[in-house]
Amino acid sequence: MSPLDVVVAGLGNSYRGDDAVGPLVVELLAGANCGVRDVGPLEEPLDLLGRFDGADLAIVIDAVRSGAPIGTVRVLDVDVANSDDDGRAEPAVTSTHGIGLVGVLRLARAVGRSPRRLVVVTVEGEAFELGSAMSAAVRAAVPEALLAVTALIESEQLCA
Repeated sequence: MSPLDVVVAGLGNSYRGDDAVGPLVVELLAGANCGVRDVGPLEEPLDLLGRFDGADLAIVIDAVRSGAPIGTVRVLDVDVANSDDDGRAEPAVTSTHGIGLVGVLRLARAVGRSPRRLVVVTVEGEAFELGSAMSAAVRAAVPEALLAVTALIESEQLCA
């Protein structure tokens, strides 16, 4: 059996407080990537195009604001074939910097380049202002997020 094609990407901006959690997790993962094809930080979801194309598994780590307690880690398996953000249209955007993960997945699917499986590991954040520091609760959640990513990779039998 050949190894699976796995891509891991940390979305975020290291200069925007809690938004740095995705890049930090992939930085910590990079030393032991266990056959992962691409481990890297990305500032924009659109940067996933060309990186996760056709992968067996794409794992994206990102800070979010959902109303959950700060530092909450969630693992969300996205339905690649039918993901439509619960039927809601994404807001109109005037530049590629405004396209979200669902929009990127729709675009990848439209051109036949989406990953087979997409899992998003989110960390609830609170401080996203330029120049702000990562909040203590988000920094404390980094090991849990890293463990979630590692468990996903191990579940695909890439690491022992």
